[in-house]
Amino acid sequence: MSENWLLINKGIADANKLIKELNISQFTARLLVNRDITNVKQAEKFLYGELNDLYDGHLMKDMDKAVDMIKLAIENNRKIIIYGDYDCDGVNSTVILNNALKNCNANYNYYIPNREDEGYGMNSNRIRKLKEEGYELILTCDNGIAAFEQVDLAKSLGMDVIITDHHDIPIFKEDDGTTIEKFPDADAVVNPKRNDCKYPFKKLCGAGVAFKLVQCLYEALGIPKNNAYDLLEFAAIATVCDVVDLIDENRILVKEGLKRINNTKNIGLKALMKQTNLEGKVVGAYHLGFIIGPCVNATGRLETADLSVELLITNENDRASELAKELHELNQRRQEMTTESVELIEDQIVRNHMEKDKVLVVYNDRIHESIAGIVAGRIREKYNVPALILTQGKEMAKGSGRSIEEYNMFEELSSCKELLDKFGGHPMAAGLSVKEENIPKLRVKLLQSCKLKDEDIVPKVRIDLRLPLAYVNEQVVDELEKLEPFGKGNNTPLFGEKSVETLRIWTIGKEKNILKFRFKMLGSNYSIDGICFNKYEEFKEQFIDKYGENEFLSILDTSFCDFKMDFLFYPSINEYNGNRSIQAIIKSIRL
Repeated sequence: MSENWLLINKGIADANKLIKELNISQFTARLLVNRDITNVKQAEKFLYGELNDLYDGHLMKDMDKAVDMIKLAIENNRKIIIYGDYDCDGVNSTVILNNALKNCNANYNYYIPNREDEGYGMNSNRIRKLKEEGYELILTCDNGIAAFEQVDLAKSLGMDVIITDHHDIPIFKEDDGTTIEKFPDADAVVNPKRNDCKYPFKKLCGAGVAFKLVQCLYEALGIPKNNAYDLLEFAAIATVCDVVDLIDENRILVKEGLKRINNTKNIGLKALMKQTNLEGKVVGAYHLGFIIGPCVNATGRLETADLSVELLITNENDRASELAKELHELNQRRQEMTTESVELIEDQIVRNHMEKDKVLVVYNDRIHESIAGIVAGRIREKYNVPALILTQGKEMAKGSGRSIEEYNMFEELSSCKELLDKFGGHPMAAGLSVKEENIPKLRVKLLQSCKLKDEDIVPKVRIDLRLPLAYVNEQVVDELEKLEPFGKGNNTPLFGEKSVETLRIWTIGKEKNILKFRFKMLGSNYSIDGICFNKYEEFKEQFIDKYGENEFLSILDTSFCDFKMDFLFYPSINEYNGNRSIQAIIKSIRL
């Protein structure tokens, strides 16, 4: 798929102000401004933010009410149930509240719903069982903001309910056509996205909200606040894996959490790091998002997320090793299932001539419902359009959607709610339940109401700076490391260069599908190597189209070449046999 390369060109004046006030380089200042960090206070917090810069949790609406209720329940030995969720955010939120209530000597337990049997969020039958078991206070985490019926049921049974959540507040259309936000009639609703909540930062994940609750609870009970910092490693994992913006408070949570993860005393986390070959390595946001997080998520997809919670709270080394092995194997199985499912959906799209649809709505009962969201993400990446993947659930079709920046999936599904049994999510992602007979109607309505233009679905690649290869050195790499962790809201910087003279090409790796280049540095006799993953076929097609197949076979045979190309890259250090050298990680290529 062709890409639209866009060079970001934001305020030079703002960059110069940061250079002067903070004594930073032009390189760092330009990257900060490209991320809309334009004033000195913002930049200071981004570069140097620490735990003392976290906002006061008491600023959250209903926080004090929730803390008072939990404190009273602890003092009166009332039975508290933590009602979590089965994804990585829900698991880590549950662990945070579990460890905190244990530290407070509360009478408590936790419950994680089964994805297939109960689905996302609170379940009415489960609430009745919890009541029978004597629980008096329900404390949700990472769910509950749309549980109207379930909260009403719990209240009617005489239970108290505290909701802690971060998902978007449900929107309802009034008879006069206006829209209004509504949430369940719980005793306390702690969610920074409430319109009436004055908390300065709205983009916490569920574990972030749970962590803020624990800070306030510890304060009310006279427990040193440093004890709450022991929970930061779980908040960091959830923040990265729930793909919330890594800016402001989230950035501090992840930076501080990573420090603790790299010196963790948590038996389960250490066992998982050993199982996934991370033992002894410096763990960064990438490892949380692509190695640790998927293992935690795999239990909720294919077994029960109780396994992940147990791993992170166990004190037994043997049990931790056993659980870590199980999580790793489940994730490997999930990866195989995902590959097969993506191929199945791609074939279905082609067979049904849906390639030109600006919203893809695909139903296939062979997809495991737990990986529908992952499959939707892969399909979204391939076609760069919003994708909803639906499969057979226990009672009706269920599925997940992934979107692009130009399409607010939550709002679009809200306009179709008469066709849906249940839905929730964010602008970029959603989950839903729908009767099978309503799926064609849903597809038609979403397509008819879609306002995406052709130019909206061309992938846009934003380039931070044009960076000549001769300027790439270890100082540049060091400055980039200070901007980590990278992720949503703080994308890995991307640089471009034009008409680079290419001297050699090798294919490396087990499958010979990784490209290694040697580039000449303009104006010198020096060269720099570049490595490119997952672009072999694309490069091959471009090269043969421009220079012919014989020339392509020739350079593969000899490795020597002489042509120019444009590319986008990220500089890094390559360490091999004790030697360090600068290399370019190539992200996109144009001949």
